[in-house]
Amino acid sequence: MKIAFVHDYFTQRGGAEKVADEIFQTLPDASLFSIVALPDMMPKRLKNKAIVTTWMRYLPFMRTAYRLYVALYPFAVSSLDLSGFDVVITSSSGFVKGVKKDDRAIHICYCHTPMRWAWDAPAYIAREKLGLMSRLIFGRLVRLLRSWDLKASRQPDFYVANSEAVAARIQKCYGRTATVIHPPIDLTRFSACDEQEDYYLILARLVSYKCIDVAVAACTKLNKRLIVIGEGPDRARLESMAGPSISFLGHLPDATVEQYASRCKALLFPGEEDFGMAPLEIAAAGRPTIAFRGGGAIETVVEGVTGMFFDRQDSDSLASAIERFEKQTWNPSVIRQHAQGFATEVFQESFLTFLKSVGCDLQAQQSFARNAQLAWDRRGLRGNVVPGGV
Repeated sequence: MKIAFVHDYFTQRGGAEKVADEIFQTLPDASLFSIVALPDMMPKRLKNKAIVTTWMRYLPFMRTAYRLYVALYPFAVSSLDLSGFDVVITSSSGFVKGVKKDDRAIHICYCHTPMRWAWDAPAYIAREKLGLMSRLIFGRLVRLLRSWDLKASRQPDFYVANSEAVAARIQKCYGRTATVIHPPIDLTRFSACDEQEDYYLILARLVSYKCIDVAVAACTKLNKRLIVIGEGPDRARLESMAGPSISFLGHLPDATVEQYASRCKALLFPGEEDFGMAPLEIAAAGRPTIAFRGGGAIETVVEGVTGMFFDRQDSDSLASAIERFEKQTWNPSVIRQHAQGFATEVFQESFLTFLKSVGCDLQAQQSFARNAQLAWDRRGLRGNVVPGGV
């Protein structure tokens, strides 16, 4: 079988990119496509892989302004040529589920979430504090995007969701059912440590919808040490509101992140995520999580065993949870054992079993890898095939 694997865009490092990386490792002979791929944002294992991208890679300021091109992505998706493939697997929280394929091909979409801009516009406008003119323009754009996204949602033959919460959202937005296969956690990255230090931890991109300001305000109020690892457009605002007990460390090497993870008191997880891999990565290090009771965290945090919840996304509710948390004891071995249920091997087995159930026999695809470049050349895509980049 000839398999095409298509991810929305490699313009940031996040959970969706980790899942995309693992899907591709599960399908090593697949051809890799994306709307745009910044070389330094590619997962390590994909950096030297040939990847077919679109004309959007030529647009200026793609590194910093890729969100501003939102109206162009549907046109870029339509330019991807997937003719000749037997199976198309898309990894999408936005656009590539709308790719066109041969009529005989099977299209499976691993959906991280229905498009946030189109289906959660009021919350997005509130978070981003858009002005009147921006709201008017964005409102018109949202209507167009929602119409396009609803039409695009009919393209996949099958949906896989990363959580029960996302499966429910797919049903609500698209009227489609989805099989839930939780994202994989690389347990080998993390190990438990006997030494615990007196700090809480944030591991996240610094964007407004993750509600990191709730954790910053709570720890400032309680004078609790909080270490924030991650980078993003919300950093300046968060730093401006932070007290002296809050430290922003930006991006760090994996080995350093793992050290902080294994020694923290707990991860703070104040956003409502579609799934959220960080609580499970922390669990792999034997440490608990204090999470907002919503979204995917409900499926990954076991209250009283691997962490606890707070019920309102405000600093008072989180501060109260931190005070309750410090009165309990936590068993690192039990916490890590919970994470093992989400291991990479579990994901691979579940994903391959699902593919087989919908008629995709991956054992028959081996010969394609040897002829991949020739196939690309024959379709006139030589200029778009770039090892690990735009």
